[in-house]
Amino acid sequence: MIEQKKQLQDAVNEALIIAKQLGVDQAEVALGKTSGISVNTRLGEVENIEFNNDGGMGISVYINQCKGSASTADLSSRAIQSTVKAAVDIAKYTSKDIYSGLLDLSSLETEPADLDLYHPSQHSTEQLLAIAKACEDIALSSDKRIVNSDGAEMNSHSSISVYGNTHGFLHSYASSRHSLSCVLIAQQGDEMQRDYSYSSARDMADLFTPQWVADDAAKRTLDRLGARKIKTQQSSVIFSPEAASSLFGHLVGAISGTSLYKKSSFLLDSLDTQIFPEWMTISEKPQLRKGIASVPFDQEGGKTVDRNIIENGVLQTYLLTGYAARKLKMQSTGHAGGIHNWFISTGCLDLPGLFKEMGTGLFVTELMGQGVNLVTGDYSRGASGFWIENGMIAYPVHEITIAGNLQEMFLNIVAVANDIDPRSSLKTGSILIEKMKIAGQ
Repeated sequence: MIEQKKQLQDAVNEALIIAKQLGVDQAEVALGKTSGISVNTRLGEVENIEFNNDGGMGISVYINQCKGSASTADLSSRAIQSTVKAAVDIAKYTSKDIYSGLLDLSSLETEPADLDLYHPSQHSTEQLLAIAKACEDIALSSDKRIVNSDGAEMNSHSSISVYGNTHGFLHSYASSRHSLSCVLIAQQGDEMQRDYSYSSARDMADLFTPQWVADDAAKRTLDRLGARKIKTQQSSVIFSPEAASSLFGHLVGAISGTSLYKKSSFLLDSLDTQIFPEWMTISEKPQLRKGIASVPFDQEGGKTVDRNIIENGVLQTYLLTGYAARKLKMQSTGHAGGIHNWFISTGCLDLPGLFKEMGTGLFVTELMGQGVNLVTGDYSRGASGFWIENGMIAYPVHEITIAGNLQEMFLNIVAVANDIDPRSSLKTGSILIEKMKIAGQ
């Protein structure tokens, strides 16, 4: 791995040297290399084995604030030279953009930390297949109502990321990602339902066991049997951790620089404004060791630091790349490439306690469709889950739509349970929202 990192860094450095020789004002090069394996079994048979060995280099040059970009998967000296020249030629035909360019020197990460992100698998193809098969076998034998499977899958991949620019920044880091998943089909009478479960981690040793994934997939699938439709009404709604993470994903989109400078966000001019209840804090920890979304530097070489996104319900920061920061006359926040390990503050209630807090209402476990308007905050998505009566699950529900406005939904969060999903890079428990519209029968 050390030798491979050096070779890739040398390729990036070569591209930067060529760019300087061609007289560019600034240049940046990003190179990624990923290798690994995916195996899939279905009904006890090997369904698929796929080996991956992908990579590519992208280079951007800036000449009089005109940007040109080109990429190549060939890392030979001849290909690198041709790619850099292509980027320079493109820059000659693009319009000047006064906000383009590299991050300021002061924003670059000069001493990237080792975040323990690289844990390559030592498993053979046969061993990975055996894990997938064992997971599916356990699930299929768990209940006679589990009648079919869409298979179990094991993935194991490692990657190297390199970034360099003409400010003298040239660093790289290695990372790994492993996952196990299982998709099942259950039948009761004429009704059939489908669901799944998974585990994901940097280190294979940190994955949940095949037994856990199989049991969870079976429970989720069986719990959906007997689903009913409910009447159109207004009701309190609880979002499971998986569904809740998508809500906070809309927050990410609304406070991202691109949405803000394009004025396509319902949270324009909301910095230092209360957008959540006073008790809520959302913190970000980019330097978390082994973290699913940890990075030693962002995709522009920028520093990534611990910060509160929301504090006492108040929005503390936008999420800005270098370009967005210049457009908005602000500072980069190290978010080129996305967010890094968010933690939503939780209360003392577990999920059953949250059910009791709600009393009667809807528990959403799955969301469908893309009915979210980030400009207005209007929210409307298909959903399924469970109807709660007197603080207990009464029956599963499906074929419904839930609707509201994100700004009101955020402010009307009553509580967050402590049932955090450890698999997600956005760690939240189930959240209870006071009232939403439910469209059913």
